[in-house]
Amino acid sequence: MFGGKWKSRVICVLNEKGVLRYSAIRKEMLNVTDAVLSSTLKELINDGLVARKQYDEIPPRVEYSLTDRGKSVVPILQNICKWAGIFQRESSDNVMAQCQKCDYNRQ
Repeated sequence: MFGGKWKSRVICVLNEKGVLRYSAIRKEMLNVTDAVLSSTLKELINDGLVARKQYDEIPPRVEYSLTDRGKSVVPILQNICKWAGIFQRESSDNVMAQCQKCDYNRQ
């Protein structure tokens, strides 16, 4: 359910920003291809963590948001991020790039 490089980041973005269209999610991601982001969103939808709402409009409009199940995962991810911040050496070059924009305090 949480496997994959981008799932936790998508969950954090949707938690922070709320309901978003694909292009807005894409702007928040660092170094992810459209194919990978699309696949990640489909997996999160299948896992019941993200909801996809399609509107009957021209041009088509699709919005993504966290489900209640997805929202329940956020504290777990925040604790993992906090744990990583505690045990990551300050001089390390690994700054968890996908979490740089997260508003959660890792200290």
